[in-house]
Amino acid sequence: MVGRKTTVRPGVLRRVTGATVKPVHWTGCLSERLIKTPSPTTTLQTGKPAMAPAATPPVAHPKPATGTGRDRYTSHPLALGVLTTIFFMWGFLTCLNDILIPHLKSSFQLSYTEVMLVQFTFFGAYFLMGMPAGRLVAALGYKKGIVAGLAIAGIGALGFWPAAALHLYPAFLGTLFVLATGITVLQVAANPYVALLGPEQTSSSRLTLAQALNSFGTFLAPWFGGLLILSNVVKDPSELAAMAPADQLVYQAQQAQAVQGPYIGLAVVLFLLAVFVWLFRLPALTEATAKGDHDNHRFADVLRHPHTLFGVLGIFFYVGAEVSIGSFMINYLSMPEIGHLSEQQAAKYVSWYWGGAMLGRFVGSALMAKISPRRLLATFAAINASLVLTTILGTGALAMYSIIAIGLFNSIMFPTIFALGIERLGPMTSKASSLLIMAIVGGAVIPQLQGVFADQIGLQHAFFLPLLCYLYIVFYGVSGSKIRSSVD
Repeated sequence: MVGRKTTVRPGVLRRVTGATVKPVHWTGCLSERLIKTPSPTTTLQTGKPAMAPAATPPVAHPKPATGTGRDRYTSHPLALGVLTTIFFMWGFLTCLNDILIPHLKSSFQLSYTEVMLVQFTFFGAYFLMGMPAGRLVAALGYKKGIVAGLAIAGIGALGFWPAAALHLYPAFLGTLFVLATGITVLQVAANPYVALLGPEQTSSSRLTLAQALNSFGTFLAPWFGGLLILSNVVKDPSELAAMAPADQLVYQAQQAQAVQGPYIGLAVVLFLLAVFVWLFRLPALTEATAKGDHDNHRFADVLRHPHTLFGVLGIFFYVGAEVSIGSFMINYLSMPEIGHLSEQQAAKYVSWYWGGAMLGRFVGSALMAKISPRRLLATFAAINASLVLTTILGTGALAMYSIIAIGLFNSIMFPTIFALGIERLGPMTSKASSLLIMAIVGGAVIPQLQGVFADQIGLQHAFFLPLLCYLYIVFYGVSGSKIRSSVD
């Protein structure tokens, strides 16, 4: 090579022997076209400036984080275990409303319209506090948001003591609203957090598993609530009228105070859980909260993603259908042409309905680890649509068992719609979670509408409304949940 001039043509990589090669400056990222900025050096013979050859930079191969492989069901099994405990607690608290309704109705001599303010207050909290809860979680992060939700719920449970002491129905509603606000914060924080604790393809499965523990809470709450809250003999209005005024006041005070012990115990458990979560080293996942949202997206920006907008409607219609069916089931099974059961007998079948939802979530969680969540959601919704149609057109045992079986196929719907609705949103996840939780207000709207139709066309035919809800969920599973570019 001595005595021979070596040059480098632009864009062509060659080796220069004996030359001093200065570092090459690189701009742009490795995934894009590399732009080379050559540095001057000298030729071997003349000493004149020449272009140094471009050197191929070393390519770094990052090691996957521990436990984040695609073959793992969750990258944080202990964190998932802690979260399932929280899901159990808010399921337990939510289902106690079914015990509070007959208890408060008797204690305060309320009409059905008045006592249904319990459910209206509870579901109304989801709508009114969903967006503020989202902002709170966005500011605090998922872990601190969960702690805040547990603390707020604990304060709400603690409020049942002064409410009972005051013996004021509005005081019960006020403390119930605080309790429901805490559960709303928990829903906003914990649902997306569980979905993010591992690979995206198993997020629906993880959330369904956590929701199965939520259903276990709803399964146990009526038994414990009935044992502790409804243990006193409930007197009907005629028996109360026959009592002396002083005895009536004593009876009403006893009935109201029956909730103090159980709810104080629940408040203690909630505060202890809050301390435990605070001390437990949960992964932060700040990249999926507003702390990682450097563009400061608004709620309107989130709804420009069609799969999220359709998911919000999906939660609205699903919860509406589920609550409608559960609310009218006893009346439906009591109809002479259906089950001809007493209300007490029909209530036992309602437990099968909720038990089916719990069983279905355990089975569905395993299925979704292997089957597409979208396909399974559409299939289960189509089955439920068929069961509701049988409920509308059938009679006798066929109609009776068709409505009970709906609970089994309801099982995966809420967690699956939720997980699909927040898919690939990154730092907008917490805002999307708020909107999805707000949509739970469907549980207050759809049953009310079905009640109006039931008064006009009869209860059995009024089930066409849940049928339409399930048909929408079929659409969401087949098409609406697909990831599309945001709509400008």
